[in-house]
Amino acid sequence: MATPSEHTPLGQVAEQYWVQSRRPLASLVFLAPLLVVYEAGVLLLGAQNGADAFLRRLLDLLGFGQHFVLPILTICILLAWHYLSRQPWELSGGVISGMAVECLGLGLCLRVILFLQDSLFRVFDDAVVVSIGTQLKEAVGLLGAGIYEELLFRLILLSLAAWLLRRMGVAPRPSTIAAAIVTSLLFAIAHHIGPYGEPLQGFRFLFRVLAGMFFAVVFIYRGFGIAAGSHAAYDILAWLSG
Repeated sequence: MATPSEHTPLGQVAEQYWVQSRRPLASLVFLAPLLVVYEAGVLLLGAQNGADAFLRRLLDLLGFGQHFVLPILTICILLAWHYLSRQPWELSGGVISGMAVECLGLGLCLRVILFLQDSLFRVFDDAVVVSIGTQLKEAVGLLGAGIYEELLFRLILLSLAAWLLRRMGVAPRPSTIAAAIVTSLLFAIAHHIGPYGEPLQGFRFLFRVLAGMFFAVVFIYRGFGIAAGSHAAYDILAWLSG
């Protein structure tokens, strides 16, 4: 892993970080520890989230029911994306730690958006007291939500929708905007259906549409790793605040 010179101008360091942190390789290196913790949590604690369960059921229908197929597939997608985009196989020192700080900052931003919306709607939820084991299980599950929800809704569905629209003759910018809107609506709907779904409430649905758009913008401009990391950071912050 390359280390920038001590005399490299700050502006150049910032530019290197902006470019390198968007690379699929950076996403893989950054998310690998979270992926390991989450998959261990699934095996040891049963800490599974809805997007993960959906993707595993889909793979099972295709004849790939082994547990580690999904994380291996995620790794392969990022490696193939990096290879096909012909980007350098190197990262400067500080990129991964910078991504962690950026994700935390973005997670805080989304938390502020929820606070403002909550204040506007004057909706307050009661805190729920749970056991330490349940709390650990929930915390680990939130890591998987950040990774696999972004994998499903942004890396796969948003990219696919934008590509299909461009193939239909839609200009790149409108196709990306339309794909972001559609997948944000799907992202919100998915949280209210199926065995992991919550009862439909206008406040929560609206916020999840806004959150979907937020993560779509982050994905488009900052890459998969930052989108998944900031998603996980927000979920953990929301969980810690009750």
